[in-house]
Amino acid sequence: MPKTVVARALLILSQFSVSAPSMTISEVSRSTGLPVATTFRLLGELGAGGFVERSPEGRYRLGMRLWEMGLLTPLHGRLRETALPFLLNLQYKTRQTVQFAIPDDLTALYIEKLTHEESVPLQSRIGARIPLHATGLGKVILAFSESSVQEQILSQPLQPFTPHTEVDPQRLDRGLEEIRRRGYATSAQEYVLGSSSIAAPVLVDGVAHAAVGLVNYRLDPELERYQEPLLHAAEGISHRLQELGEQDFPSLHE
Repeated sequence: MPKTVVARALLILSQFSVSAPSMTISEVSRSTGLPVATTFRLLGELGAGGFVERSPEGRYRLGMRLWEMGLLTPLHGRLRETALPFLLNLQYKTRQTVQFAIPDDLTALYIEKLTHEESVPLQSRIGARIPLHATGLGKVILAFSESSVQEQILSQPLQPFTPHTEVDPQRLDRGLEEIRRRGYATSAQEYVLGSSSIAAPVLVDGVAHAAVGLVNYRLDPELERYQEPLLHAAEGISHRLQELGEQDFPSLHE
């Protein structure tokens, strides 16, 4: 049980998730193991600071202050804002759903998704994590990651998500070599049945800092026809990031 007030407050905030976006005091208490009285007091203090808010029905959810703070992270200021013009242009040219993800703790993390009105919406969300071995975005990140990351992935059991998921480390390793050779990755029904994707790496000093991808839920067998605008977008983001150097919040200085 956390002993400090700060640790207990952080424990409460960490209980909110996609599966539990709002909770009652009793639910938070049960989830954290904190007494109801302590939970009530801490939620009140968090609410006063704008970190949580209470609905008319008495349920608590994360507050606007956390959203404002999130906009100040390098993830938003450096990566997402830098990439967005390139992603919008790519969507305009291809009329496909565009995704942008970064590597994080042996997974890929979606930080942007643009769904075209004429494409089938992808059943994913910004903030979701996807495996590195079973998606176009994940595989291209893995192919251009440090060798230590590749070794970790290839040395552990590979989870099969569909009958088409590659779970043999040797075949996956050969596939990564092919991705490095041609500069982009493809995926067909490896993570979600009926889906196909193509992705290119955003490289800084030869290592993938992110990846741009196109995805189609109608199993489009010809997504590779978009490789030129896809590679152009990925290279544009790469060059812009290298120009920025260590500057985390470029929009604050423009």
